[in-house]
Order: sequence, then structure tokens, then C-alpha cells
Amino acid sequence: MNFGFTEEQDLLRAEVRKFLDANASLEEVRKQAEGDSGFDPKLWKQMAELGFVGLSIPEAHGGAGLDLVTLLVLLEETGRSLLPSPLLSNVVASQAIQQFGNEEQRGRWLPGLANGSRIGTFALLEQGDDLSPEGLCLEGKRDGDETILHGRKLFVPDAGRADLFIVAYRSGGAGEECGLAVVERQAKGVSASDSPAMDLTKRLGSLELDDVRVAGDCILAESGGGWSAIQRLIDLGAALVTAESVGAAEAALEITTNFAKEREQFDSKIGRYQGVKHPLAEMYVDIESYKSLVYYAFWALDEGAEDAALAISRAKAYASETFPMLGINGVQLHGGVGYTWEYDIQLYLKRGKWMRPMYGDADYHYDRIAQLGGL
Repeated sequence: MNFGFTEEQDLLRAEVRKFLDANASLEEVRKQAEGDSGFDPKLWKQMAELGFVGLSIPEAHGGAGLDLVTLLVLLEETGRSLLPSPLLSNVVASQAIQQFGNEEQRGRWLPGLANGSRIGTFALLEQGDDLSPEGLCLEGKRDGDETILHGRKLFVPDAGRADLFIVAYRSGGAGEECGLAVVERQAKGVSASDSPAMDLTKRLGSLELDDVRVAGDCILAESGGGWSAIQRLIDLGAALVTAESVGAAEAALEITTNFAKEREQFDSKIGRYQGVKHPLAEMYVDIESYKSLVYYAFWALDEGAEDAALAISRAKAYASETFPMLGINGVQLHGGVGYTWEYDIQLYLKRGKWMRPMYGDADYHYDRIAQLGGL
């Protein structure tokens, strides 16, 4: 059995790395993140032209039609550069339409998401962080062939720049009676904006729905299959976030290692001391451990394996514990200067803080591992 990437995937990694090195150095990333939009629209357009944005969207709808393992290669590199872009949000939205929409819906929305002219995102969370049917309070009231949505979604990735929102709502009074609706930004009663956040490279915001009328042909899933569809999107989001964190963690380790090789204390490089060597070694082991879990999870998703959800939770739980701690250790090994804006390691600490709760923190996924394992 071949546990490695294909030659084509290795070539893709090399091309993505070359593109990001030329267009998304950490100096450039800082400028993009501090801008009003939080990313570079011109760079986003280039990514779309190169096929990166629509990598996992079918060729029939303008994408490259490649599998999720190939997408993993792209995400590792964008994570390594801390690239500010709505790529993750766009992937979740396009997969929602691809998996749960009909052919007419796919033809209506996927081409725009593939060519970068439209940006999609998934609006799930509300007042709490409950990733269960009980956490959904926004109710969809039926009025003839339409569904009326009224309420507020919080912590929506890329809310301020999205054109399409995949909105999770409650379609019934109790249990798993939920639904997914595609809501366009220009619809009457829709407003969205970004909120201040620690990690400027990852924008989060809120979505306000004021009696928004959604036509029947904008509903992706409802009633009995609604919560199952929402859970699959949570799993997908968790996998994507964890894939990016692999590249980010490796970059943080590289930055810290290089600093330890250059920084001198008492006329000696600090990298020769065991108090520095051991944390670096532990960071490496943690990265390699959850990297293998991520790789298997993406393979399981592609193959439709029965344990795909379990594999995702294993990867996300481990990464949610180790990546934020890796950022903390990286800053500590830099000493006091690690906390300052001039040093890049603090950017990776902030990415770890962002990553930890996205699509379920370690506690959520450890509980899910127990449930899926029959405990």
C-alpha cells in the first residue's frame, strides 16, 4: 500500500509553495491581514485562475474535480504561510451545495464559487458553542413555498466578505429537525459584518437575518436529513482547519528552531541547551502525530469510509490540544521578544488560538470519539 502522495500532488505542492513564496511572504501577509477586507482580492483572483479555489469542485461546474487529499496538499501550504483568504469557508460552502443540492442548485452556485467571483461560507453558531441540534435556535417558519428566517448567527467565518451563506436553522420543534438554506447577501433583510478578533488572518463576523424569505429552490436539506447534513459539514470544517494547522505548526517549529540556532546567551547558542532541545523535539513529535491522523481522515473522507467521522475527531482533538500549546512554547523559547509584533512567532500563536474552537474544541471531539466508539 502506498502511504505517500502521488507525483502530481507533489508537483502541486511545489507550485503552490512557489506561488505563495512570491505573493504571500509573512511581511505581505501582515499587510493583507491589516487591510479593510482582510485579504488581497487580486491574489484571490489569481488563485482562482490557477485552479486553487475550485480545486475540489467538479469540472462540470468550473472546478478542477480533484479529491480532498489533493486539497489537503494546498491547505498545508496556505497554513504554512498563514495566508489570509476565504478559502476554507468557500470549500465548506461549495461542498454543502455539491453534496446536498440538486443539479439545478449546483449549476446555479458552484461556477461562481469555483472561479472566485463569489465567496461562500457556513453560518452555524449562535449564542453558545453547542454543536448539537439543541444549539440551533434560529427557526425557519414555513409560509407557503417559502421559509422565513429570523435571527442572528455569530462567529461566521469570512462573514464580511461572503456572497453566499449556507445557513443552518431549526425546521421543527425538537430533535434533529433542522435544515440548510442558501441565503444570498443581497437578499432583503440580510446584513453581515466582521468583528474584532485576535487572529487578523482569519476574519469572523455576524450574520443578521431579519425575516429573510428563502424560496424552496434555495433549501439544500431539511427535516429528517437536515442534522445529518449539518454534522457532515462540521466534520468537513474540522478536517479543513486541522489540515491548515499542519502547515502552520511546521512553520512555527521551523521559525523557533532557526531562532534557537542563532540566539546567543552567555556566549553560546541557546539551541545547544537541553531546556531548548527537548521542547523542540516534543513539538516535532506532536506535529508528526496529528499529521498522520489528518492524512488518514482525508483519505477516509474521500473513500467514504465508515470511520471517517471518528478519524476527523481524533485528528481535530489532538491538534486542538497540541497546536495552541506549540504556539505558546514557540513564544516562550523566543523569550520576551516572542510576544512583540515584530516577531513572526506570535502570528502562529494567534492562529492556534483561532483554530482551537473552530468546528469543535478538544473536549467536543474527545466526547464524540467516545460516542462513536460506543463508550
